[in-house]
Amino acid sequence: MKVVAILETRQAQWRELERLCALLESSPRATNSASYRAQQSLNGPPAFRMASLYRSACADLALADSYQLPPNTVNYLHQLVARAHNHLYRSRRFDLKGWWKELFFNVPQRLFRDNYLRLAFVLFWGLFITSMLLAKNSHDYAEKLIGESQISNLQEMYKNPLDGRDAGTNAGMFTFYVMHNAGIGLECFSWGLLLGIGGLFKTVFNAAFLGGIFGYMASLTTPERNHFFEFVTAHGPFELTAIILSAAAGMRMGFSLISTNGLSRSAALTAGAKEAFPTACAGMILFILAAMIEGFISPSSLPYWVKAATAAVTSGLLMFYFLYLGYPRAAEHGRPE
Repeated sequence: MKVVAILETRQAQWRELERLCALLESSPRATNSASYRAQQSLNGPPAFRMASLYRSACADLALADSYQLPPNTVNYLHQLVARAHNHLYRSRRFDLKGWWKELFFNVPQRLFRDNYLRLAFVLFWGLFITSMLLAKNSHDYAEKLIGESQISNLQEMYKNPLDGRDAGTNAGMFTFYVMHNAGIGLECFSWGLLLGIGGLFKTVFNAAFLGGIFGYMASLTTPERNHFFEFVTAHGPFELTAIILSAAAGMRMGFSLISTNGLSRSAALTAGAKEAFPTACAGMILFILAAMIEGFISPSSLPYWVKAATAAVTSGLLMFYFLYLGYPRAAEHGRPE
């Protein structure tokens, strides 16, 4: 059969595809109209039918181009294929209600039930406080843990009072802190992939090292102590919490390779990644917020009470998000994990 005859037999399909496109392009003002219902429910069999017609029209267009059929036929098929493509692959509208529910209901509920996050939280803060107290009372412990060169760098860094920076420098440092914090988050996360054990090691190391720094600086009677706490107080809650979240996300994925729950290791890793994604995202958001505070508020000459109030507010927001929004509601009791 000649190409022209083949294309003539397809004209009924072209008209059917054109009717579907016209139906979807009609005005949705009347909510009880068939056109509006079609626009709102292009799924299931109708979507499969339209996709099938679209693929056939694409093939017909290729034949028409190859055999140089009349321009009006080629142009018609070009327009028809373009219309169908726009409907099948149209961008979805931003669902504000859906995102609001996801961010302020689903995510905190999942984080509240995350046993790896609980483990990372208890492990980090337990060792942080222990290391801080040891370093505060024993300079020998601090020097062995942190290193004499690092201690000298800290004293040199905070020997001068914080007198603020110009706006351009603050913006540049904000960018630097974002990249630096992202590197910390990725490091904590990637260590967790080492069968989860690496995540435990990295959490222990970060908690002990940072706690040692805080404890040593708190033990000083020189101005360096005041300057240090003036700088770290405001952004500390967000940054330390982000470290815990990143470590927890990595540990979940790493331990999923050990405890597969009857799945293959690749399937278990995929399931672990799905569960770890909200935790990792929450960590990265907190790293960015911490970088913003660290770039513009922490080095400023604002009074210390302003920075302490910032830390109090951010700590309150964290407790509200993770504890109040995450705590299971009455409707959630009895729901399987």
